[in-house]
Amino acid sequence: MRIKKSDFITSAVKKNQYPIDNRVEVAFVGRSNVGKSSLINSLTNRKKLAKVSQTPGKTRLVNFFLINDDFYLVDLPGYGYAKVSKAEKDSWGKTVEMYLTGREQLKRVVLLVDSRHKPTGDDIIMHEWIKHFGYDVIVVATKSDKLTRNELKKNEKVIKETLKLNSDDKLYFFSSLNKDGKDELIDNLFLEFATDLD
Repeated sequence: MRIKKSDFITSAVKKNQYPIDNRVEVAFVGRSNVGKSSLINSLTNRKKLAKVSQTPGKTRLVNFFLINDDFYLVDLPGYGYAKVSKAEKDSWGKTVEMYLTGREQLKRVVLLVDSRHKPTGDDIIMHEWIKHFGYDVIVVATKSDKLTRNELKKNEKVIKETLKLNSDDKLYFFSSLNKDGKDELIDNLFLEFATDLD
């Protein structure tokens, strides 16, 4: 599958601001500064589709991107950034929870973790939360270009053990810099929801 077209559609805080055309949605969620915007831009071949910020926690809205006029890629606010107020953290949490709860169009959640580090407590909670609500979850470990092959193998084991992934759970490593495995990742994330398979 090729991503030939990607358009920003809307940013939302409340449910009544979400798209209402019933297209399938695939959501991306992860810690602040895990490389979510960079991953989205890499997958779509758009340098500035999702805004990359040097300041963690910049994404505070639920952002909807229409892919190939077919389905939505949904960028959720990052979690776990320490340098914000508790009220702001709570607000972001409610925004994410509101979207993830009972969204019929949502068919898959992509959880991003940093391949260089053991998943955090927040990552574990998010993974358990996604599974609890019955969503199909795929884990993508970002920034893999920073690791040697041996480190990748070692960290793969750590990630799988920490998140308690079983043999059916999917884990992919990806680097937005060298884009290794990009086509495979696109197919595994989106192919079953696409109507244009060219």
